[in-house]
Amino acid sequence: MITPLNLPKANLKLKRRDGEVYVWCIIRKKDLLCTPEEWVRQHIIHSLIDEHGIAPGLIASEYSLKYNGRTKRADIVVFDRDGNPDMIVECKASKVPIDDKTIRQIATYNFGLNVDKLFLSNGLDHLYCVIDRKSGKVDFSSEWPF
Repeated sequence: MITPLNLPKANLKLKRRDGEVYVWCIIRKKDLLCTPEEWVRQHIIHSLIDEHGIAPGLIASEYSLKYNGRTKRADIVVFDRDGNPDMIVECKASKVPIDDKTIRQIATYNFGLNVDKLFLSNGLDHLYCVIDRKSGKVDFSSEWPF
């Protein structure tokens, strides 16, 4: 079952194959099994493009990075126009809470990418973080600050 989300409506291309629902990823250019987490990820990708004006070429999905010698994958990384990572987005299924565990996960990714903007979402609840490098302060918000 596909859960309604607390995100802008996205013009997703869905198809059914062998009893499973697939969603077209405009970033990876392929059909993906529409898991609850993928449902959230695709809505956020469309929101970044349609609502926030981020060019698709500046968005990576399932971005690989190294941390402590292990390969990790950030759900979404947004790059600036110079090709530097600018924001990490961590997506969870709607039933997964945005909690300390999720914050630690995205913080781990940030050790490798060193960005100032973090966004966590399960499609229903959202947490935005902006890191002020000069003061060392992290501002948390439930509103889109970028």
